[in-house]
Amino acid sequence: MIEQSSIVKMLAITVVFFLVLLILGIRKSYKLKKENDRLNELSTSFEDDENKPYTDFTEGHLYDNSNKNNK
Repeated sequence: MIEQSSIVKMLAITVVFFLVLLILGIRKSYKLKKENDRLNELSTSFEDDENKPYTDFTEGHLYDNSNKNNK
């Protein structure tokens, strides 16, 4: 027959195992929340960029300004 001490050992091992899983899950949840907050901050700054009026970037020295002369 199974002794009481072996049952206690098995229960202790099981509790430790699930406690480790719980701690890892809480840690992962915290990291995901932190990443989500960071991405939300980037998203709001990206939306601010979308609301700005369009500026013509072809007036730089790398582009041929001949299309302005043709108009």
